[in-house]
Amino acid sequence: MVAFTNNLKTAALLGGLFALVVFVGSYWGWQGMIIAGVFGVVMNFSVWFFSDKLAVASMSAKEVDAKSAPELVDMVQRLADRAGLPMPRVYVCPQQAPNAFATGRNPRHAAVAVTQGALQLLDRHELEGVIAHELAHIKNRDTLTSTIAGTVAGIFSMLAQMAFFFGGSSREGGHPLVGLLMIIGGAIGAALIKAMISRSREFVADADGAAIAGSPDGLASALRKLDSYSRRIPMDQPNPALNNLFIVEPAMSLGGDTLMRLFATHPPTERRVAALLGRR
Repeated sequence: MVAFTNNLKTAALLGGLFALVVFVGSYWGWQGMIIAGVFGVVMNFSVWFFSDKLAVASMSAKEVDAKSAPELVDMVQRLADRAGLPMPRVYVCPQQAPNAFATGRNPRHAAVAVTQGALQLLDRHELEGVIAHELAHIKNRDTLTSTIAGTVAGIFSMLAQMAFFFGGSSREGGHPLVGLLMIIGGAIGAALIKAMISRSREFVADADGAAIAGSPDGLASALRKLDSYSRRIPMDQPNPALNNLFIVEPAMSLGGDTLMRLFATHPPTERRVAALLGRR
């Protein structure tokens, strides 16, 4: 029921993003929207198509196999089989900050990565919960959902830049400043909706990951540990553009006020744990 509700919420939020495009587009004019849209789609399609390579490279991750990391690879294989997924590539990141992520444009081109810190911190039961969560993201094709949201948010960003440099409004008698404020407001709104979509997908991945693992207990325990330790051991030079990939948001380990949490790509860990344990 939780997964169904959050899937409906995701669909509604995506609809809201496109409604926002139409609303702002009615002020800016379709010519500018089409130009910005083409650039936004091309940019985000490229990111989606090469997402696995970009994410792995940014984390300096090294691919492992049955010889170099037999227990980890065996765990991923067993859980992938249980989830009905092809075996993803497996990586280990030389980061002491405990975290994990999944990436790839579809299940046949997917990768799962864990940091060295996570391998040292989590016990086998907890690590299974984390891997199952990441496999759920792959199974649910969350990278596609993120790309759609990112495309629309990218369009607004480009429109704001165009309005800043060229000004003007397509409406007769419209004031250029009003058009600029409309687009900036749309960009902020798009970023908020994008963050809300990401938070909804985390709840779904938690629920589906618990089902893959066979129990919510390991993931719930892992989330508590990862959240606590990530605050003490922040990610080295975290890239905010990759925040939505990780199982716990790296930027939050640096601390954040209410405004930061408004744009957070992950729900509060205590809410995730409560939702997981409520499924018993």
